[in-house]
Amino acid sequence: MLTPEDTAQLAAANVTREYPNFTAHLTTSPADNPRPSDLHPAFYGAYDWHSSVHMHWLLLRTRPEAHADVLDRHLTRDNLATEAAYLLARPSFERPYGWAWLVALAAQCHGTRWADAFEPAVDAVDRLLTDWLPKATYPVRHGNHPNSAFALGLILDTGERAGLPGRTLDAVRERLRGWFADDHDAPAHWEPSGQDFLSPALTEADAMRRVFADADEFAAWLDRFLPALAAGEPCPLLDVPVVSDHSDPQIGHLLGLALSRAASLRAIANALPEGTVRERLEKAAREHLDAGLPAVESGDFTTDHWLATFAELAREHYERK
Repeated sequence: MLTPEDTAQLAAANVTREYPNFTAHLTTSPADNPRPSDLHPAFYGAYDWHSSVHMHWLLLRTRPEAHADVLDRHLTRDNLATEAAYLLARPSFERPYGWAWLVALAAQCHGTRWADAFEPAVDAVDRLLTDWLPKATYPVRHGNHPNSAFALGLILDTGERAGLPGRTLDAVRERLRGWFADDHDAPAHWEPSGQDFLSPALTEADAMRRVFADADEFAAWLDRFLPALAAGEPCPLLDVPVVSDHSDPQIGHLLGLALSRAASLRAIANALPEGTVRERLEKAAREHLDAGLPAVESGDFTTDHWLATFAELAREHYERK
């Protein structure tokens, strides 16, 4: 298991590594061929933009004081204003996964010397959410970055501390209710897909436990959504995924699935009354966490640039009571 010092060192190495880089930038002419650090002065490292954002979050979560020089260089108001302008000029870029992680990073910086620099970035996400949510008629339910439930759940967890207005967070809750409140009999037997790092069913349930204020109301919704849990029947969502090739960039996503499921399972369990469903989820959460944690120390860049973030999420949710 990585120590906080090791995790911070891993995060710092990633956010300052410009290459290799998967730059999701639409080029419009031969002259439009900038370096990643020209486009993204704050978030040019860690292979792709969203990984850079959440690796900064991980650095702030672990040992920011040991790598303050990196944070001072990256998290300036000018750099974050440049990032905000890029987002506003390209409203579908990193929607909604990267937006959510940017809000989470701003929340993590609350109370630090980097907090004020995030004002233009949080304002940009607020404007983007305000424009997008009314048009988002249908959620994206698959187990990769565009998944709607994961991102909006993370925004609900961190948005107030980041400075998002209450009206925006209320709009997020209403959109989640509109998408998911009437869902039932989720096709859990379809999971996982071959490159999931999120569970469509569990991210939805995890988002909805943030929406329901009453544990019994949430439990009743969950019984309709995943009836196998209360019935004591087998449920594939509780089985640790098989990962045949850790070094394959897509199959390796399943390592993240073990960790993101561990976080969701534990968080859902914590939101339920005492009983057999809660016990089943707690047991499965531990099994997923034990299976996923060893992969964080692989030394393989295909997982090193992102997986430790999900280990931290799992640890946070597992320890939260």
